Amino acid sequence: MSTYYLGMLSMLGVFMSLLALSLQYKHLLSVLLSLEAVTMNLFIMLFAMSGNISLSGETSLVLITLGACEASLGLSILVAVIRSEGNDYVSSFSLHKC
Repeated sequence: MSTYYLGMLSMLGVFMSLLALSLQYKHLLSVLLSLEAVTMNLFIMLFAMSGNISLSGETSLVLITLGACEASLGLSILVAVIRSEGNDYVSSFSLHKC
């Protein structure tokens, strides 16, 4: 029964982080943090809803590894954008500059 509440809490977390993503998209760092929150809540939901307990350890390890890689890639993109643009405003990004 506690996994049901954990799954519901993680679904609420996904919706709240998507709401934060849609409302606060001024800086690239806030977008990256919202996406990281979505990833972590989906990880918790997958862990809570997994029916096969024997594979949950391996699945958790793979998902945590992918989450760490995603976070480091996002921060490296943030540093590269700040070095080239001078700021991290999402509104200043354009595909026509490439």
